[in-house]
Amino acid sequence: RGRRPSPFVLRARRSMDKSGMPWHLRYLGQPEIGDKNRHALVRNCVDIATSDNLTDFLVEMGFRMDHEFVAKGHVFRKGIMKIVVYKIFRILMPGNTESIEPLSLSYLVELNVVAPAGQDVVSDDMRNFAEQLKPLVHLEKIDPKRLM
Repeated sequence: RGRRPSPFVLRARRSMDKSGMPWHLRYLGQPEIGDKNRHALVRNCVDIATSDNLTDFLVEMGFRMDHEFVAKGHVFRKGIMKIVVYKIFRILMPGNTESIEPLSLSYLVELNVVAPAGQDVVSDDMRNFAEQLKPLVHLEKIDPKRLM
């Protein structure tokens, strides 16, 4: 009562390179409020591979699309870490992924790890890897509350 419920966030993505690739649906939980000295944002996540009618299903369930974009780049792996380097493109006509323009000339570098709960040592591994990129890239922990 008197409090707005936290938004239920789902992210749907698929590869644009090959037709017929499955959609991937990801549920992202709320960030854990924990130690400020932790080097990474920690939250629950559930990944699901789905069929090609995912968007229709989500609309029927009452979800609405908040935003849509195209990411073009490369994925690298180092152990359990996934490093994604990509540019983000704005879709000029909704639903038409051929009509796009870059949002910026810069590349986005994203570093993430899916690990079991309680694996705080993983955030130290991420920080150590980020230190190796430091002359070229400054990695920082994003506060999702600041973006809203």
